[in-house]
Amino acid sequence: MKLKDLAFIGAVVLLLAPFFLSNDLYAAYLACNASHPYLMALLKFGILSTAGEVIGLRIKTGRYNEPGFGILPHAVVWGFLGVWIAAMMKTLSIGVPAVAESFGIEGVAAAMKGELTPLKFIGALLISLTMNTTFAPVFMTLHKITDTLRALVRPIPMRRIISSLNWEVQWGFVFKKTIPFFWIPAHTITFLLAPQYQVLFAALLGVMLGILLSVAAVAGRK
Repeated sequence: MKLKDLAFIGAVVLLLAPFFLSNDLYAAYLACNASHPYLMALLKFGILSTAGEVIGLRIKTGRYNEPGFGILPHAVVWGFLGVWIAAMMKTLSIGVPAVAESFGIEGVAAAMKGELTPLKFIGALLISLTMNTTFAPVFMTLHKITDTLRALVRPIPMRRIISSLNWEVQWGFVFKKTIPFFWIPAHTITFLLAPQYQVLFAALLGVMLGILLSVAAVAGRK
């Protein structure tokens, strides 16, 4: 482990430690999260998921930043993607239990608001399955496209990027392997958590997304 790795870890600890050490600061975070959920989603994903991108760059190149990488554009894109994710999580958290009950699985909506039970686990799994078989592939592809953004005012050449994507890796690794073996289990855990922690946990999973996509990029070069 090099000095720059220790410095990066230290910066992360300094950023997160106050929320664990100060009850007042943690209470203020919870209050702000309840009052402004989408603004907080923007900040959580903008910071944490961009950190995942930076770690991914470290995996691919050995550096945390480089000319043309565009940390600020990445943070802005992740922030708005985070708002989209938070809205989708809320939609699915309400909609999937309702659909499950229409299929005869009674009590799912009520179970999702209570303590951990087998029925709540089934509900969380159904939400995760729905999210990762509908929303996730579109989101992952869009993220792959916006990953090329290096400046906020420069248009994205969508047609060229889509046609040049490594679909073998996108399907064979990102969709076929990470969705069933990582994302469905991980998001099942997400939807078992209390609502105020779900978006934060999803943002932390965004760090894992950056790492997984970097691994996929490395695999695609081999």
